[in-house]
Amino acid sequence: MKIVAVIAVAIVGVIHVAIAIAEMFFWETPFIYERLGFTPDIAHQVAPIVKNAGLYNAFIAAGLFWGAFNENRSIRLFFLVCVVVAGIYGAVTLRPTTLVLQTLPAAIALILVWLDSRSNSIQAVKRYFVQS
Repeated sequence: MKIVAVIAVAIVGVIHVAIAIAEMFFWETPFIYERLGFTPDIAHQVAPIVKNAGLYNAFIAAGLFWGAFNENRSIRLFFLVCVVVAGIYGAVTLRPTTLVLQTLPAAIALILVWLDSRSNSIQAVKRYFVQS
């Protein structure tokens, strides 16, 4: 279960790297902004805000990778919860597709991390009683 949870967290990290790259470097290309329903003029006007959001997504990705390759479950949980909350907020304020692209993968990873930690807790209790 642990490896599945780590892979899930890393996948969410990769998603956020892709989001960060699109927002920071490719926002003003028609392929990106038109998919979100922006005109060239509006896309240009909001570009600084979107690029800033891209930087935040890069920080989230860094935290997710840190959590994926670190034994500290709290790091994984913190960054996954951040993604879930941001995804829900994005779905309400921007587009409902944010739930599928951002929130759903993070929620699945969050469940897997929780199941892994629960499994580890049960194993620790069993080891305690076997040693006693």
